[in-house]
Amino acid sequence: MTISPPLAPAIRRQDAAPPTAAPAPAQPPVLAPLPALLDVEGLSVSFGQTPVLHGVDFAVGRGESVALIGESGSGKSTIAKTVLRLLHHDDSTVTGSIRFGDRELIGLPEKQFRPLRGRELGYIPQDPSSALNPVRTIGSQAQEAAALLGTERLGADRLDGARRTSEVRRARILEVFEQVGLPDPKRVYDSYPHQLSGGMLQRVLIGLTVLPHPKLIIADEPTSALDVTIQKRILDMLTELRSDLGISLLLITHDLAIAAERTDAIVVLKDGAVQEGGRSSHVFADPRSDYTRSLRADVPALNPERYRRQRAIIPSAPAAPAASAATSASAAPAASAAPAQIEVRSVSKRFTVSGTSVVAVDDVSFSIPRGSTHALVGESGSGKTTAVRLLLGLEQPDSGEILVGGEPVHGRSHKELRSVRRHLQLVYQNPFTSLDPTWRVGRIVGEPVVRYGIGTRSERSGRVLEALESVGLTDAVLPRRVATLSGGQRQRVAIARALVLRPDVVVLDEPTSALDVSVQAGILELLSRLQRELGLTYLFVSHDLALVRQLADTVSVLQRGLVVEAGPVEPIFSRPQHPYTRSLLDAIPLVPVAPKEATR
Repeated sequence: MTISPPLAPAIRRQDAAPPTAAPAPAQPPVLAPLPALLDVEGLSVSFGQTPVLHGVDFAVGRGESVALIGESGSGKSTIAKTVLRLLHHDDSTVTGSIRFGDRELIGLPEKQFRPLRGRELGYIPQDPSSALNPVRTIGSQAQEAAALLGTERLGADRLDGARRTSEVRRARILEVFEQVGLPDPKRVYDSYPHQLSGGMLQRVLIGLTVLPHPKLIIADEPTSALDVTIQKRILDMLTELRSDLGISLLLITHDLAIAAERTDAIVVLKDGAVQEGGRSSHVFADPRSDYTRSLRADVPALNPERYRRQRAIIPSAPAAPAASAATSASAAPAASAAPAQIEVRSVSKRFTVSGTSVVAVDDVSFSIPRGSTHALVGESGSGKTTAVRLLLGLEQPDSGEILVGGEPVHGRSHKELRSVRRHLQLVYQNPFTSLDPTWRVGRIVGEPVVRYGIGTRSERSGRVLEALESVGLTDAVLPRRVATLSGGQRQRVAIARALVLRPDVVVLDEPTSALDVSVQAGILELLSRLQRELGLTYLFVSHDLALVRQLADTVSVLQRGLVVEAGPVEPIFSRPQHPYTRSLLDAIPLVPVAPKEATR
């Protein structure tokens, strides 16, 4: 890696206009009024001959939180890795200036930089499952973080022996685990990563990061893989830790709503360049660049009616209390004039785990009129995935009945079930793992018609092209492998694969949770259009009620396998009856409202 010396400071900030320029609208600077802890100026990074960052300027004040936002490929993570010296490209070139406190980091010898990483510069990675060693206990990995404190800060300098020092570190680790809200810290300490949930693992990472009391934490999409309620708890916890410990935060996210709610300042990036920056409320409420305005338009909470089709639904009775939720779940969709495409009637399923019987779904009922969208919402473990597996015939219910197009799913021969599945397709959550990386797009999309022996070879090719065109892709992607596609393109390929059989029902299992907000908006726009054009019926599985409000007509809220509330989307969102539904709604980020445009 080539590191050039710092640039001489010319124009200090992007919002500083040249002397001859016309007066610009008042805009709070990115630089906080407090002294800067991290000051990035003119930062440019190239990998070989390819530039990825172009003269980036921003600063993080002491005790301040700043968000870097933008789509995948905008340069957010490259900035974080450059600050932390984690770039692994041998041919990378870095120019500009990165000052941390009174030190210039660019050009600083590795021997002098290494003591800063972990102790003063903390890092929370995006995926906790891959950030922790799966074959070591949490405690053994936490001991490494505690070692960064040194015996003086632990108060163990007067104690004899390495064993005693380890015990003092263990006690400090347990204190931090309790501080970040982990239940039963001793059990967590002795557990392996696979024995903990995603939310608990993320709390572990945050605890290990704050353990040495760093001055700055860089959090790279720390909640993108979590349920919205757990996301809210994690963000609340980071806010509290910042307040209690005086830690500065550099938050990397693609979600403008989270940035506006949780940080003091925002820096908007696109293609490695800063589009604009300033105080969070100002940038969100009155964005200056077209790109920021497009990001704002893609915030689901601000555009609840963006995709949901306007159809006449006979007004149903007022929302029923939670005790009668199962009844309202089936009654509300039935109010539509369209016949039911899917009917789930009092379905229950139990599993035996380590000798203990666990209820996955308990007396769940709902129906979906033809051409409409029904949503199943709830946190991980609520029973959404089990309900989907039962619908697809991948699990057998202990009791109850499921009908698709009036035909029962269960109690049928393999051949009969195969016929049902032809009209019932699934789009998985993660396009990065649901598509075979060794196959080309043409083979991936065409596999279902080959499996079902539909048509001649030329007719199959025609179907593949038709499916790709319906999702906005051309025949140019046919010879490509999925590794060469963007996340949005991969998910479009997955949708094309589901549509190639021309199904009546499509099950959408968190189809956008792995995508940026702007890419997510494009996929939802596509799904809405396809439903209008093809008359598709959707079962939309999600933990994000903001998305559900945009896309769904009716909704069932699941908690621990029970339907606690159900009915049309509008009354459920405006007048939720159950505390759990209210908690899901409360997890939607509260964002500033943009000022109204002047009437012409």
